[in-house]
Amino acid sequence: MVMFRNRQEAGDILAERLLEIKPEFKNPIVLGIPRGGVVIGSQVAKKLKTPLDAIVLRKLPLPHNPEAGFGAVTLDRIVIFNEALLSETCLTQAEIDKIVEGVYKEVVRRNKVYRQNKRFPSLEERSVILTDDGLASGYTMLAAIKFAKAKGAKEIISAAPVAHREAFELVKKNSDRIAVLHISNIAYFAVASFYEDFPDMSDKEVISYLGPH
Repeated sequence: MVMFRNRQEAGDILAERLLEIKPEFKNPIVLGIPRGGVVIGSQVAKKLKTPLDAIVLRKLPLPHNPEAGFGAVTLDRIVIFNEALLSETCLTQAEIDKIVEGVYKEVVRRNKVYRQNKRFPSLEERSVILTDDGLASGYTMLAAIKFAKAKGAKEIISAAPVAHREAFELVKKNSDRIAVLHISNIAYFAVASFYEDFPDMSDKEVISYLGPH
């Protein structure tokens, strides 16, 4: 079910939802999850007139289905596993460790490219708005939440245009607030199906969205 022309439109609409509660935020900052979540975050940051940065982390892909993830790993190597899904796979501990190591190397590479290894902004006493272009399992956002909490965030606001019901409930339980425009109960949930135009993004495009606001 197509709901948005592209990530930019989805981000604009999501920003309007967040504007309704902006007065309650304390020194807010938007952190976009690369790649698509940075586009969403850019639109939100523009409308809320807040700083934007990337929170670099990645899902751990299943070898036989790279679009599906069994968890995520963050820049400070926090690893979150979807234990229920992992228990249904035949992955050995050695295979899991290899996947985590490979994904973590890509996280480090992206952080260097997107953020030039700059010191991560202080989140102490701040309202932190985490953005992604959709919540399929919720575990990537969950990893972002844990990363932000470890950095001392005062309040976590998780925001995405679309979410699967189970992902929504998981993220809601671990956030102070959550902003989602559409929640779906369909069995085969794919974030891309809600967008008319949902291209893969290059590093160069991500960097362009992380420019001054």
